[in-house]
Amino acid sequence: MRQQGYEIVAERYRWRGGEIDLIARDGNFLVFVEVRSRSTELFGLPEETITYKKRQKILLAAQHYLTRHPTNLDIRFDVVALSGGRLRLYKDAFRADGKS
Repeated sequence: MRQQGYEIVAERYRWRGGEIDLIARDGNFLVFVEVRSRSTELFGLPEETITYKKRQKILLAAQHYLTRHPTNLDIRFDVVALSGGRLRLYKDAFRADGKS
């Protein structure tokens, strides 16, 4: 993530309602990052495992983080997928308004 220009703010932010793998700054954005990995793609890609329910938990954890750490930065939700020796970064993978 640092090689992509992200400044890591927090790792494994936990709240009783969920967890955020990484919180980072990318320019004018505070980015909540979900990291998914699979050793094989036989049963699908890791990014395909982020369900609606998982997105909701990430959103709730992000809201909790923001109540404790207010910011003037724009908010974004990214996904990092690792499989088959490849890393894929999806910027703005989903939004708080439910659009993906």
